[in-house]
Order: sequence, then structure tokens, then C-alpha cells
Amino acid sequence: MAASVCRVGTTVGRALAKNRSPVLLSLRRGQATVSYAQSLAGAPETRLTALDNGFRVASEETGHATCTVGLWLSAGSRYENEKNNGAGFFLEHMAFKGTKKYPQSALEQQVESMGAHLNAYTSREHTAYYMKTLTKDLPKAVELLADVVQSCSLNEAEIEQQRGVVLRELEEVDGNLQEVCLDLLHATAFQGTPLGQSVLGPSTNARTLTRQNLVDYINSHYKAPRMVLAAAGGVNHEELVALAKTHFSGVSFEYEGDAVPVLSPCRFTGSEIRMRDDNIPLAHVAIAVEGAGVASPDIVPLMVANSIIGSFDLTYGGGKHLSSRLARLAVEANLCHSFQAFHSSYSDTGLMGIYFVADKNYIEDMMHWSQNAWMNLCTTVTESDVARGRNALKASLVGQLNGTTPTCDDIGRHILNYGRRVPLAEWDARIDAVTAKVVRDVCTKYIYDKCPAVAAVGPIEQLPDYNRMRSAMYWLRF
Repeated sequence: MAASVCRVGTTVGRALAKNRSPVLLSLRRGQATVSYAQSLAGAPETRLTALDNGFRVASEETGHATCTVGLWLSAGSRYENEKNNGAGFFLEHMAFKGTKKYPQSALEQQVESMGAHLNAYTSREHTAYYMKTLTKDLPKAVELLADVVQSCSLNEAEIEQQRGVVLRELEEVDGNLQEVCLDLLHATAFQGTPLGQSVLGPSTNARTLTRQNLVDYINSHYKAPRMVLAAAGGVNHEELVALAKTHFSGVSFEYEGDAVPVLSPCRFTGSEIRMRDDNIPLAHVAIAVEGAGVASPDIVPLMVANSIIGSFDLTYGGGKHLSSRLARLAVEANLCHSFQAFHSSYSDTGLMGIYFVADKNYIEDMMHWSQNAWMNLCTTVTESDVARGRNALKASLVGQLNGTTPTCDDIGRHILNYGRRVPLAEWDARIDAVTAKVVRDVCTKYIYDKCPAVAAVGPIEQLPDYNRMRSAMYWLRF
């Protein structure tokens, strides 16, 4: 079963693609070259319709023989508390174990007979259930998705069986040190707030969550105004709206006792958390500052800034001519095995940071040069750096939408975050508006002289003292 990108939304799970030129997007024999600008202008329109109960339907029609359709909900671990943390993830597992109409075997048979793929993910603010199928099977796909979300059987025996599955998955995640490091980063950066909770929840909750806990979670959060039926590919919008009226008109938009869940602000705390284990071969380290929320005008300059820092992995090859200064240093000085600049955006806040994997003897040097890269963004970044970052970002935005499933995911998340699908042409214009001065000003606002959050796992004896890392968040200039 798929997990989010981000579970870090962004997160790190949705990393920028490798740099490539966005000038030509397609060049086929017998076909005229399509320029980047022409491809943006010719992008299909995303149509949006709202039902009477507030349920929204959004689609992008491309004429393909296949399509992806799914339900995106404003529900995730940020909406949970200490007692029920992990309920959304547990429900994701239960969704595929049968409904009142289709027992598990019948549900699996229905999906397989269509040659479809049914999947789901849970993140800190979103939950998604989606299916990729042939265009002709769209009506059946919507019916099954509606049944999975509205009529999950939540059989007591099945709940008990899934406890073991969830606990095994928790053990597997504990072996994924990137997941562990980034969850620890959230735990320390947003300590004492719901954003500090992991998506999967603690093992104690997995053992104690009851059927009533799951029912209460559904009743509290699965409301029509917080749902989007999104589709991309060979879909007809009018047909999709008609299917939504058939299957989702009955979804409630009212809350018991008028208790509408309101997200409380999640305070960022400059702090650190260290899990030293010298038996682990490599150190996993993340440093971050508070970033921008999804709707902030600063989000695009920060995305360009991260594109300038870039990413690196030894397995990808490359050498001293890499465009990223930090990547060139990583190669020349053997600083790390990999690194990645990331920005995890939430509705009102975010985490902007650098995550790296390094040998224990190079942790201090890698941390120094990572923070040096931040300081360069705040003070000395050039127009040529920004031009490269803009091009890399444009290429990644286009590359991420290669297929009906990522496009459908983009539609669903955009409707929840912005109330509309932001077209690529608009992203392109906003990226073009970013100059070196804008990058310096925005990065100074978020990075310069700010207290960072740091998480580290493994043989981390050489990780500098927190006060040293804090003092490297500014330069003394004379």
C-alpha cells in the first residue's frame, strides 16, 4: 500500500526531478517540435464543479484510453490527537478489506476483473483513495471508491487482523532511516503540536485503537466539503459529475453539535533530536527552518532556492561539472553519499531543509557546507544561479505530471489547498518573476539568523553542538 511523498508532502517524498532542459518537450518523427511555451498554452483545462452538499468534482480530459480517478480528503495525522494518532493510517488499511456491499474477496475480484489498480495514501493533512483503470470502466471505479470510503465494513475480526499488519509496517518503517530521520525532524520542529505526530502513529496506538475510534474519525472528518473527486485521462467531466451526484450526494456536510474541526497553529521550535547508534554504517542528518505554507507567495522563491541547492547521489554519477555548488563539493571532497534540498509545505507552515547521508567522518564538513549553501542564498546568489534554478524547477514541475496518476494527485491536492487547480502556465509566470534579489530577500526572511531544527540518526558523534550550528545561521560581515 502506498504511503504519501510527502509523507513529507512534500515533501522529501516528492523530490525535484533531475535537471534537464525544458526547451523541447517532445520531438517525434513526422511531428513538429512543440516548444515549452506552446505545451503550456495547450495544456488541458481542469474543470471544477461543486454539488449542493459542498462535494467537489474536478477533472482534466486528455482523451487517453485509461484514466485515474480518486477521492482526496482533508484528513490526516494533523487532525488527530495523542490518543487516536494513527487512526487515518489504520483506516487506509481497512479500506481494502471489504465493504458492506463487497466483502474483501468480492472487492478484489471486481478490481482485478477490470484490470485496475486500487491504492491509497495518508499524509499529515491529506488522505487519498484512487484507482487507475480503463476509461470505459470509470463508472464502476467511482462506484467502488464511493463504497470503500462510505461503507467500509470495519469488521472487528478484520480490525484485529490488521493490527498485526500495521505493527509489521511500523517495524519496516523503523528500518527506513530516511523516514525515521524526517519523522524525528517533524517531532522536534513541531514539538507539542499535531504536526509533530507521525502519520503512522505510535505502536501503542496501533495496539489499542478500537472500532469506535475509527468510526468517530470517519464521522468527524469524512464530510462533503472536505472531499474532492478528481480524475485525469480519458474522462468526461459531465459524466463524472453525474456519477458524483449518484454516489456522493448523500455525504453529510454537517458536524455533530456543529463541532467543525479547526486546525490550530503549529508552532515551530528551533531544537534538535539525536539518536546515536554506532552500529549503523552511515549517518542520516536533516536540518530545517520553518518554511512557507502552501498558499504563501513566498513558496515559489523558496522552491527556486531549493532547485539551486539541488540534490546529489553517488549512484547517479556526475562530477566536478555538476551545476549545484554543494553537489560539486560533495564529489570533490567526498562529503556525502547523497543529499537533497526539500520543502514540506502544509496549510499554514512548512519545513525547508537539507537532508544528507554521510560517513561519520564527514558529518561536520557536510553540515558546514550545507549551511554555507543557505548563507549563499541569503547573500551572494547570482542571476545565473537563479536562471539555472528556474529552469530546473520548470522541468521538474512538468516531469512530475507525466501520467494520469500524478496529474490526478496534483488536481486533488490543489483543490484542497487552493480551491482550484493552479495551471502550469501560472506556475511558469510566477517562476519567471523570481530574480536573484527576490531569492536573497525571501531566503533572508526564512533562513538568515533563524534557529534551525536538527534531527540525526546513526554514528553521529561528530555532529556539531547545536549552538555551533545555530551560530552558522548568519555571517559576521565587516
